[in-house]
Amino acid sequence: MSTSNADLRYPIGRNTYTGSESEAEIEAWIEQVAGHAEALKPVLERVPDEALSWRYRPEGWTIRQVIHHMADSHMNSIIRFKLALTEEKPTIKAYDEARWAELADTLNQDIHDSVHILEGVHARLGTLLHSLTAKDLIRTFIHPHHNKEMSIKELIGLYAWHGRHHIAHIEQALASKGQYT
Repeated sequence: MSTSNADLRYPIGRNTYTGSESEAEIEAWIEQVAGHAEALKPVLERVPDEALSWRYRPEGWTIRQVIHHMADSHMNSIIRFKLALTEEKPTIKAYDEARWAELADTLNQDIHDSVHILEGVHARLGTLLHSLTAKDLIRTFIHPHHNKEMSIKELIGLYAWHGRHHIAHIEQALASKGQYT
């Protein structure tokens, strides 16, 4: 039985958000977000240099691109959280992640630079997200790419999923043993 490209694209499934998540679920998301850099380290210990060019699916990103994308995305996330916490329903800035993944710093840069970024961003996110009140969790912003209003609570869930999603991509690329290079 072959695995579909959609299955390879979403190895942990698509992100789901109902809006009825419990306080315990939100706290678990916050712990996941705060711990993403630490969760990434044991996976990266299994990535030999030659595997950085391996893809997690045909025509998908390489492991190197995934790691740099995580740093790009999660740097944007802290800005989004702060905008939503300090402005009334701001419209955040979207970016073209596919085009960012083709820039020289993503294609050629040492992954450890992005790992260091992730360590710092997630340490700060942990502090910020643990400080949120129930009132903060329902603050919103406008995401122009999705053309919708999103709450901070939803954004926490999205980034908890996002980190796990891309760590699964790296594991998937390693499991492929370079099959998609």
